[in-house]
Amino acid sequence: MATKRKTPSLNGNASKKAKVSSSPSSSSSSSAKAKAAATTTSNVSPASINQPHPLYKDAEEHGIVLRQYYPHEMSNARAAAYNANTLPRPIEQLHDAQHATAAARKALPVRGAVVHWFKMDLRVRDNSSLSLAAAKAREAGVPLIALYIVSPQDWEAHLTAAIRVDFMLRTVKVLQADLDKLDIPLHVEVVERRKEVPGRIAQLLKEWDASHLFANMEYEVDELRREAKMMKELMEGDNNSCRQPVAYEVVHDTCVVPPGRLHTGAGKQYAVYSPWFRSWIAHAHENLELLEECDMPARNPESARKRFGKLFGSPIPEAPKSKSLKTEDAEKYAALWPAGEHEAYKRLGKFVKEKIESYGSTRNFPAHNNTSSLSVHLASGTISARACIRAARDRNSTKKLDGGSQEIKTWISEVAWRDFYKHVLVNWPYVCMNKPFKPEYSNIKWSYDREQFAAWTQGRTGFPIVDAAMRQVQHMGYMHNRCRMIAASFLAKDLLIDWRMGERFFMENLIDGDFASNNGGWGFAASVGVDPQPYFRVFNPLLQSEKFDAEGDYIRKWIPELREITGEAIHDPYNRGAAAIASKGGYPKPIVEHKNCRERALAEYKKGISTPM
Repeated sequence: MATKRKTPSLNGNASKKAKVSSSPSSSSSSSAKAKAAATTTSNVSPASINQPHPLYKDAEEHGIVLRQYYPHEMSNARAAAYNANTLPRPIEQLHDAQHATAAARKALPVRGAVVHWFKMDLRVRDNSSLSLAAAKAREAGVPLIALYIVSPQDWEAHLTAAIRVDFMLRTVKVLQADLDKLDIPLHVEVVERRKEVPGRIAQLLKEWDASHLFANMEYEVDELRREAKMMKELMEGDNNSCRQPVAYEVVHDTCVVPPGRLHTGAGKQYAVYSPWFRSWIAHAHENLELLEECDMPARNPESARKRFGKLFGSPIPEAPKSKSLKTEDAEKYAALWPAGEHEAYKRLGKFVKEKIESYGSTRNFPAHNNTSSLSVHLASGTISARACIRAARDRNSTKKLDGGSQEIKTWISEVAWRDFYKHVLVNWPYVCMNKPFKPEYSNIKWSYDREQFAAWTQGRTGFPIVDAAMRQVQHMGYMHNRCRMIAASFLAKDLLIDWRMGERFFMENLIDGDFASNNGGWGFAASVGVDPQPYFRVFNPLLQSEKFDAEGDYIRKWIPELREITGEAIHDPYNRGAAAIASKGGYPKPIVEHKNCRERALAEYKKGISTPM
């Protein structure tokens, strides 16, 4: 049985032993820092931080920066300004809004209803904001209303895959049925223009006479800025439209340890995973409530169906045309990826029972299929990271997250990577704005060879392990993690194609597309991220294939034209005596030679990072 924690606190589940950080993410000082940042920024030359990067046209011409939603790629100087604390981070802007409205939000009495806004937390169980909203409503004796907004422009701007949109809409249907059993209505509405979402929510709150809106925090730049703006505007109300003030409570939920909570002894944010993870472990041990399960929402009072009857049974919309699937694909993916939190817990239970105790030794071998695939559910919030860690801990021989089975410890570490990349996103927000963690790597002269990029996306590079990985995506909307690294490294290092094109392709095709994790993975593969390894680490696709798919089972599964090939030739058919079979099946010859590509990549990386821009 999971330990139940009482309703989480509104200050982000503040832990009893948390230190006050002097880091940019420390909420206690965000207001003062924002003012200081504004003052300092005014003294910085606009020419240095407000001009785009010299190579910005390449990014726009090849679809990396969507100009209908976002500005030009920022200069390296602007990224440096974030690092120097002379530009306020979006999380600081939200903290400032929380500080400015704290007293008014606390004093605001409950009126006719309390609302929880579902975003990427599509579950009833172990949901921090939903638990808080339900407790607030129950205490005041008013109904709880749930809200889900479909924003096609947000999906377009955020490159959300059609398969993921389909999964989320199927999940919303399950969520609606679960809430209905508790007499909690889930109102689902499409808002075509993303800029109109806050205003439409304000209108709904007025219609329902709701005094409090609750939501779980999302850490991407757009979302943090939106929350800060909404928090202030909702609290101010609007005399012209007779809209009363609304307290907007945004709380931490998606990470076990909230981003910004951990810092070095010098008060700085971690930029390397290993020391961060040790701190994460220690913090979780010191603050056991971080892993406790939130209270389930209670059943709504009988008045809910009388007052808000029209909100029950709200129709679930179809996916917008730009994100729709063919009927046969929708049926296939529904069978491959059943939706909803019940399926998430079923998958977790099966993994913990059957696979976790061999995970560490088999996770890198794609043919073994020994991973949990829970990233699909974590990305859409059908299960919490807390639930995953609890299940692993309970399976172990000790309650210590860094003790007992090495296999289980390895899986816990992999779940923690998701927290880490959110931490990076919050503290280095420009990674969410088409900039690498290491800004100087923006200066590399990338290739934009359309034919080679197409060969990569279609799984026709002539490198079997790379092609198998890309074909798995085409069939499943999913790719094994080791293969993601191999495929990404091949694009960035062997083809020298702008890694951001690959980052976008993954987001637009993966069912588990999570910006922070995807960006972090590409940063690792392209050597532009937080990983301390230097850029001259280049994966050899042949050696990776021989090491992690020695028998070629994964390759044969996804590349049928190579299934007749036996032995080591499966890894390199044209150079190991199997050219006739490969050619007969229509499999292409290698489009590049790895040794030459490695030398070219090293030269271009060295030249790029040594060229100031």
